[in-house]
Amino acid sequence: MTAQKLPEPPYYAVIFVNQRSKEDAEGYGITAERMVELAQKEEGYLGIESVRDDSGKGITVSYWQSLDSIQQWKNNVEHIQARKQGKDKWYNDYQLQIAKVEHGYRWIKNER
Repeated sequence: MTAQKLPEPPYYAVIFVNQRSKEDAEGYGITAERMVELAQKEEGYLGIESVRDDSGKGITVSYWQSLDSIQQWKNNVEHIQARKQGKDKWYNDYQLQIAKVEHGYRWIKNER
């Protein structure tokens, strides 16, 4: 995904680091796309960035205006169902951390 322009801090980052299972990928891509689509509709959503390597290790960082907006997203019914599927068949391991972004900057080569 393309890096996104974010607002001036402070805001929050939800950092989701995971290891995909190699056994069962059915439905994963569609569900992941649906989660992004739903998150974008949540009040307080600011953006998302995600990468995955060839071994299945992934990092997704979503950005939010407040802890309340993160909690609202956590309580979304479809998101709850997707998390259950993740535990049941898509991930061998994951961790989630929430961090408050106090300062940040971005540099892009050759930007004018």
